[in-house]
Amino acid sequence: MGFLDAVSRLLRPLEPLFVRLDGIAGGKLAARRIHEDMVMHPKTRRGFAGIMWILASEIVVGVAAVIIAIVLTVHGVQLPWAVWFRSVAVLAITATLLYFAWRASLGFYWAYSRLRLFSRIFPIVTLVIAAIPGLYPLWMTIEQIVFSLLLIGVGDILTADAMREAFPKPAKPVT
Repeated sequence: MGFLDAVSRLLRPLEPLFVRLDGIAGGKLAARRIHEDMVMHPKTRRGFAGIMWILASEIVVGVAAVIIAIVLTVHGVQLPWAVWFRSVAVLAITATLLYFAWRASLGFYWAYSRLRLFSRIFPIVTLVIAAIPGLYPLWMTIEQIVFSLLLIGVGDILTADAMREAFPKPAKPVT
């Protein structure tokens, strides 16, 4: 996890901005963090290292989709607007997931919760959309399947026993 530690140190001056973003994305749970022992636990750190590698692969897949679309367009192939929208959306979604993963690796419960939720929802949505006949060319459909499979891998890591123990669901306040 040396890379994440280095990124965190590099971005430390921007922490007030990230705290504000956390407040927007995390709502009432924005400030809730897991215990430092759980953040530093080897299984938690290995889990986030794996998640970061998977999400880096997602970025490569997204950039490859944009490059393929550009090359095809330059060579006179007319692409549906859905290809361009999907290409940009994948990069935006992945950037958001990377932010969530980074904040979760620092112990923010809200980020773990959002990442876990989206790693379950996005693959389903992506696969359903990929199944619409004629919406995307074959290469884009394959890209969507790869995107989904990688994101399912993120979900698997997040639902492992060690990660669920590290990020216990907050108790509901007694009223």
